[in-house]
Amino acid sequence: MKLITKYLLLKYLKYFFIILLSLEIFFIGFDFLQNVDKLPKSANLQLLYLAYNGFFILTITLPLSILFAWIVTLTSLIKENTLISFYSLGVSKKAVLFPIILLSIVLTFGLLFMQTTELAYSSEQKNKILDNNFFVNEKSNILLKYNNNFVYFQKLYPLEKKAENIKIFKLEDGQLVETILAKTAYYQDNKWYVADAKIISKPKKIEWESSKLDISYEKYLYTLNGFKPEIISNVYKANIEYSISDAIYTILLFDKQGLNTDKIRAILYTKIFVPFMVIPLLILFFAYSSISGRFFKVGQFVSISILLALGIWGVFFLLQRIATANLVIPEIALILPLVVLFSYSLIMYQKRIA
Repeated sequence: MKLITKYLLLKYLKYFFIILLSLEIFFIGFDFLQNVDKLPKSANLQLLYLAYNGFFILTITLPLSILFAWIVTLTSLIKENTLISFYSLGVSKKAVLFPIILLSIVLTFGLLFMQTTELAYSSEQKNKILDNNFFVNEKSNILLKYNNNFVYFQKLYPLEKKAENIKIFKLEDGQLVETILAKTAYYQDNKWYVADAKIISKPKKIEWESSKLDISYEKYLYTLNGFKPEIISNVYKANIEYSISDAIYTILLFDKQGLNTDKIRAILYTKIFVPFMVIPLLILFFAYSSISGRFFKVGQFVSISILLALGIWGVFFLLQRIATANLVIPEIALILPLVVLFSYSLIMYQKRIA
């Protein structure tokens, strides 16, 4: 690693961690003070609330910290005439910008990785603690279509991957041909294991004198391959949360069922693509900055940059809400603005940096 690159990265990381920690403490502390009267008296639950809230806020503060740290770093380099010294030594603008972009990409991928884990449900978990429902793990009276089956769960326990009083109605050519009744079922190895099942089958050809229902019993049988409890429990929620992996799985599943996936695609795009809005903004901040500190209006640059960062983030937050409300398809609401932002940043890169 070149000495100048190391200097830039260390300087940037110092500001990044200071800003990230400050934003996290501010938002977590403000939220805690606002909701302290609603929280359970248990110290363990309060600590869990702070931990879940900390990660949920990280999805907001990390992209903003990437941008704010670059604004501060860039301002410091210009004011101290460090940037013009680099150029005097033959360092190109690309050599200054690219290490920051690569580091920002790494940090963003780190956030995406965490979004593939159970931490993606932090908002839901902290709200359950706030509502004193953290230990309540039950959904009632769920009826869903899955492939050629209609599935009814009287009670579903997503965390325990268990269901009670289930009924599975199998259809062929629009006709009911089989019904499975059971008291309990468990989700293991990507399928549901039904215990003590009662199977009622209807004959294919019905004759008035000889036709009858065929009733049999099975100690164990497995069915509904890939029908995850997490997916089932999220279907009826108004404000749903998905990890990246669960969102992809749900989209594939819903496509097979012919169900609308706009809301889930909007959530997926928000988690995967929207965080990368920081990359074009990093380029634009650098493109519109000055070389020398002599004629550089620090206050104006910092104010406009911060307002732009917050404004763009707010616009994408609004677009995400619009997309999840099914007002506009997510490809137009989220992907198109990102493409426009990246395109404009590339144009300015070619004009002012390359």
